[in-house]
Amino acid sequence: MASYPFRILPAEEGFLALPEAEWADFEKARIAIQQIPYEHTSSYIAGSDKGPAAMVSASHFVEFYDEELDTETYKNLGISTIDSLDFKGATDADAVELIRKQTSALLQAGKFVVSLGAEHTVSLGFVQAHLEKYPNLSVLQIDAHSDLRMSYNDNPYSHASVMARVHELGVPLVQVGIRAQCKEEADLRKNSNNIHTWYAHQLWNIDSWIDDCIDKLGDQVYLTIDADGFDPSVCPAVGTVEPGGLSWMQGCKLFRRLAERKQVVGFDIVEIAPRETDIITEFSMAKLCYKIIGYLKANNRF
Repeated sequence: MASYPFRILPAEEGFLALPEAEWADFEKARIAIQQIPYEHTSSYIAGSDKGPAAMVSASHFVEFYDEELDTETYKNLGISTIDSLDFKGATDADAVELIRKQTSALLQAGKFVVSLGAEHTVSLGFVQAHLEKYPNLSVLQIDAHSDLRMSYNDNPYSHASVMARVHELGVPLVQVGIRAQCKEEADLRKNSNNIHTWYAHQLWNIDSWIDDCIDKLGDQVYLTIDADGFDPSVCPAVGTVEPGGLSWMQGCKLFRRLAERKQVVGFDIVEIAPRETDIITEFSMAKLCYKIIGYLKANNRF
C-alpha cells in the first residue's frame, strides 16, 4: 500500500461508519472525505472547529439507502475518511497553504474530494487546489453572507473575506441564498462581471432560479456550502445565523439539477458550530453530504 502524509480512519470511525471495510479502503474508494477543523477568525459564535468531527459522528446515523435514488450510494463507489488536519499553530495564509497541499495530494491520488470544514476561510485552500487541476473552474457558493469584504477585523483571510480572495483568482462565482452583506460587498458585486448573486428573497415560491443560476456556471464546478445558507429551521447551529435561508427541499432540488447539468469536481460543507442541546445541524449536513454524492453518482459524475 502506498504511503500518504495523513492518517486514514478505519471504516467504523469514518463517514457513515460503513459496515464493509472494503468500501472505506482508501486505495479502492473513489471518494475521500477530509476534515479541516481550522478556526481562527470566527466573529460571532465560535466552535466551528468541532463541526467536521460532529458531521462525521452524525453520519453514523444516516441511512445507507436513499429512497429518492433507490440505491445504497456508497456501494461500488467507496468512501474513505481522512483524519483531521493538524495545523500546528498555522494561521491565515499558512493555514490556507496546508489545506491546499492536502487537498492537492488527494486530487493527485485520483480522489473526488469532499471537505468538511470549520470556518469558511478553509474553502480558499480547496478552491486553489481544484483550480490547479481544473483551470476552467467556476464556484457555486451557498451562503447567507457574501463573504466579499476585502478584509474583516484587519484580516484579509477572515471567513468574511474568503470569497473576495476566490474572486481574485478570476473564477466565475455564483452565490445563492445571500441575505446579509455590507455596501462594500454589494458594490463589488455590481462592478464585477464575475459575480452573480441570487438573494434569498428572489427564491421565494419559484424554482426558475435554479436553472438561471446554473446557466452562469462553467462546465466544471466547485460547490461550497456554508451551513448558514440554509434556513435556521434546517441548520440552527452555525457561526453566524440569519433567518430566511434555503429550505431542505430547495437545496436538494438545486443540487440534483446541478449534478444533472454540470461536472461537479469537488465540494465542501463548512461553518457548523455544534451545540450540546441538539444534533439537527450536523445530522442534516451529513445527510446532505451523502445526498449530493448520490446525485453525482446517479449522473455518472465519478
